[in-house]
Amino acid sequence: MALRMTGSKHLMTSARRLGPAPAWQRAQSRRASWQGGLPAPYVLPAGFAALLAVGTVTAALGGRLGATGVLIACTVVVGGFAAVAQPTAAVPLAFIGWLTVTGFSRPPYANLRLTGFVAGRAAVTLAAAALLCAAGGAAFRWRAARGTLESVERREQSGISRRRQLAGALLAVAGLPLLTVLLTALRLELNLSDDLLIYLVAVVCVTVVGGFWPAVFAAVAACLLLNWYFTEPLHTFTIAEPRNLLALVLFVTVAVAVSSVVHLAARREADAARSAKETQSLLGLAQTVLGGADTPSDVLDHLTASHGGHAELLERVGGRWIKVASSSGADQESVQGRPVQGTRSSSGGTTPRTPRGVPGGEEHVPGTLRFEVRPDLALEVSGQAASATTSLLAGYTAQAVAALDRARLRTQAAQAEALAEGDRMRTALLRAVSHDLRTPLASIKASVSSLRQTDVHWSEEDEAELLANIEQNADRLDALVGNLLDMGRLQAGSLEPFLRAIAVDEVAPVALRGLDDADHLLISVPDDLPLVRADPGLLERVLANLFSNALRHSPPDLRPMLRAREDGNRVVIDVVDHGSGVPDGLKEQIFEPFARLDTRSPGVGLGLAVAKGFAEAMGGTIAAVDTPGGGLTVRVTLPALMSDVRTPLGAD
Repeated sequence: MALRMTGSKHLMTSARRLGPAPAWQRAQSRRASWQGGLPAPYVLPAGFAALLAVGTVTAALGGRLGATGVLIACTVVVGGFAAVAQPTAAVPLAFIGWLTVTGFSRPPYANLRLTGFVAGRAAVTLAAAALLCAAGGAAFRWRAARGTLESVERREQSGISRRRQLAGALLAVAGLPLLTVLLTALRLELNLSDDLLIYLVAVVCVTVVGGFWPAVFAAVAACLLLNWYFTEPLHTFTIAEPRNLLALVLFVTVAVAVSSVVHLAARREADAARSAKETQSLLGLAQTVLGGADTPSDVLDHLTASHGGHAELLERVGGRWIKVASSSGADQESVQGRPVQGTRSSSGGTTPRTPRGVPGGEEHVPGTLRFEVRPDLALEVSGQAASATTSLLAGYTAQAVAALDRARLRTQAAQAEALAEGDRMRTALLRAVSHDLRTPLASIKASVSSLRQTDVHWSEEDEAELLANIEQNADRLDALVGNLLDMGRLQAGSLEPFLRAIAVDEVAPVALRGLDDADHLLISVPDDLPLVRADPGLLERVLANLFSNALRHSPPDLRPMLRAREDGNRVVIDVVDHGSGVPDGLKEQIFEPFARLDTRSPGVGLGLAVAKGFAEAMGGTIAAVDTPGGGLTVRVTLPALMSDVRTPLGAD
């Protein structure tokens, strides 16, 4: 997943994966958090302790380590820690190192000589060493970071706001002088140890309010104030007693260490709160997806609803980025033709991608963050709140891409199902052509060939029988071809019923025309039955198929019938037969195309399927129920119209 941010404080490296990262990538991600250098709260206490050790060793050697040796030792300490630390830690390290050199260059030790050749040479040397080592370490880390594949947010999360840091600095500037005035007035009642502890409490208070850097400033300032006002000789930076110097250096070290602990605790608390918010947001997203709202737009809507801004899922088609999904309220303007932003490659370089046919360089959209999941797929977000961290946005990116893949898989599955259904239809049609169409055609051909024979004399009864056979099989072919054409219209979705007010007792007799034993079916329709809202032609085909099915399955001594009745704002039409019936588990199956429970019966199993499709197209329903005493009743329900105006059959 390649990440790039324009118009923002976020800086991203590139990644090429979605989903759980392997162990080596997770370890690399943890290392990447240190690529800006070791945090100052860790480095400064260690650096101050090392400089304290240099001063202690120098004093213990009793002058055998000269000014140059002290300067070299302090330069090595300051340069080493500045190289591995954040660049901001170089200044306090250089300052404490300079104080160490000026205080321990020559006996008497602890006498701060802030002017002169030694102090000037130390200031230049330590400043140069700190700056050069900090710059060299930063350059080395930047070069090493170029090969990182894991997305890393390089913006430092201190856990303490700018306002609190400013308040801590103001507290140090105003509070330390006031505290010094108070302690000066109480000098006779307090000793140096008491003053050190009181100043340490003040530094801790500054840390709690403003964090680490105001506390470092307060610790150094408190050390200087203690030296000037409370260590002999007063009002000079000279320290008469070496133990007092040790106390002051330990004070600074302890104050910075305590500040580091407080700062890190505040930072971890902020990290925990941010992680809790991210977890809550991702939990809500998971609930949304599991609840069925799993389209890319639903994922993007959840992102913008939780964190503001707007988001778009883009796909690269033909060298141009095309918007395939967006959050609600997002700009509907097409992004087609927008040049592709550069992406950071694994080697660290930024490779501009310009669509084919679009000249020129890159066009950056200010304030946007683009996650290039694949070379042809990207999520672009803008205007999100600070709670939308890069790791959270990466999670949303993965979910949006997965939702898009699922949607396309569903579409492909539906298309595959449609193709399978089409194949099944073609197979059934071939079966119908091979048997159900050939049988009546063969019978017709045989009858016609018999009638055309000149060497055989047929009686009138024989000719009538042959002609009746021709007519019967032609009617059978007509019904079969009609059902095949009707099913083709239903499958193609080209059926457009013309609904009007029509009477059931006008359509039923027309539907009986051409059926064998049509006079055997009874029609029972009340005179006060309301009109139905239906297409006369489609309703005729529905009833004709139901009548044919009922006549075929009813025994000769039990006549099938049509019954109609009013049921509220609906009209119920029952076509009843007294045959063997259908088991309950198969009542839904008989309405499927080419469903034949009895393979010995004529037809291809399209009659009831066509009836169901036409009934539903007219806003009705169709179902199969048991006939009391045995048999099957097919129940058609259509909307009723409380109007006496009838439309004659065939009228437009």
